[in-house]
Amino acid sequence: MSGQLRVRYAPSPTGHLHIGGARTALFDYLMARKHNGQFIIRFEDTDQTRHVESGIASQLEGLKWLGLDWDESIDVGGPFAPYRQTERLNLYQPFIDQLLRKGSAYHCYCSEEDLERERAEQEAKGEMPRYSGKCCHLTPEQAERFEAEGRKPSIRFRVPEDRVISFDDRIRGHVEFESNGIGDFIIVRPDGIPTYNFAVILDDHLMQVNLVIRGEEHLSNTPRQILMYEALEMPVPDFAHLSLILNQDRKKMSKRDESIIQFIQQYKELGYLPEAVLNFIALLGWSPKGEEEMFTRDELIEQFDLDRVSKSPAVFDMDKLNWMNNQYIKQADLSRIVALCLPHLQKAGLLPADLSDEQQEWVNRLVALYQERMHYAAEIVPLTELFFRDEVEYENEETKALLGEEHVPIVLRSFLEQVGQAVSFTVEQIPVMLKAVQRATGYKGKQLFMTIRVALTGQMHGPDLNVSVFLLGKDKVISRLNNLL
Repeated sequence: MSGQLRVRYAPSPTGHLHIGGARTALFDYLMARKHNGQFIIRFEDTDQTRHVESGIASQLEGLKWLGLDWDESIDVGGPFAPYRQTERLNLYQPFIDQLLRKGSAYHCYCSEEDLERERAEQEAKGEMPRYSGKCCHLTPEQAERFEAEGRKPSIRFRVPEDRVISFDDRIRGHVEFESNGIGDFIIVRPDGIPTYNFAVILDDHLMQVNLVIRGEEHLSNTPRQILMYEALEMPVPDFAHLSLILNQDRKKMSKRDESIIQFIQQYKELGYLPEAVLNFIALLGWSPKGEEEMFTRDELIEQFDLDRVSKSPAVFDMDKLNWMNNQYIKQADLSRIVALCLPHLQKAGLLPADLSDEQQEWVNRLVALYQERMHYAAEIVPLTELFFRDEVEYENEETKALLGEEHVPIVLRSFLEQVGQAVSFTVEQIPVMLKAVQRATGYKGKQLFMTIRVALTGQMHGPDLNVSVFLLGKDKVISRLNNLL
């Protein structure tokens, strides 16, 4: 590879940004920023059967949310525009003509039915399905006859026989393929649209991409692409094929796998912090030098290197991601976490759309109470439901059984009396009341504090008791104690 590093992320806009795509884009970005290179985003939208128009905006939005920026794309422009494949079709024709002229490609008039019949016959014989090459030596008269019948040809690339195609992958090392196992493949469909394998090498060449980072599912495409680069006398870029991402059962991740949240948009909606998700994705297959796992974006740029990207599959561990996000939440400003939590409380119907100053202060205290425990913002709803219910719900029978002990009514009546006669009901006032109950009843420690916690929240353990009692509010505390007594 010579000259300035140029890398690209080139998704098909078929929907939201997936974890695998996000990792590819991130590794591209880190390489570009570390080596003062250029990071390009272009869209391969020629497969109209899978095209989702909103997919382009969704991909860009997901990458921006993760904190990435790019040097060239449809939204920022660049010297090699357009950055959308369907707008580049006129650029491909000279290369198609060149391959046909050299005899490196030819017109194929086989119908889909012909090809399907051929595939079935090969499979019946136990052979690997591949195009037989029946159109590779058509005479002009035969071609004219097919044209007269109204057949629209595709264009196939002529794969040379008995070739070993080899390259040195930046992650996987030396890789070899035999050309005899490939078969002549279609590079232009009958409708005139180039196939992925052809368009991608032309775009990479025209945009001067010199390092292609992509998933290992593209490894089998590489020999075809190298052959086309050679036939067109173009320099071949470096390749780096990333390993698969497996689920926690170490099986290939499928888009129907519900054990993993797979789309970046979902993390945003659930209230994950983008810097935590970015940090986690960077560790899917890449290992830093030391034991540290928490990195800022700038630290990732400084440390990242393809030499430390593993050939082995990466395992997507949701528990690890939730742990990491919790670490980031703990360190974040309360106001930021409140802003993430509030929409979830409102969507659940627990809070009004417009809050008074007093209600806002109450929410601030509520979120602060659970900030240390949250894995993501949407968890605020189940964590805090006890503050919104009219009745106490006990976490289990063991907890409920605690209220059958003989000291319980004594403690609760004393606390009810303290609350009832309290002039002000503030966080600072709660420990004063509890101290008074201790003096009046003689009960302290677990018999005092756990009794009141279980009676008011239904839980044996929880966050700060003084703040919890305050957040319940005087009326709800009195109501719950009265109901229980």
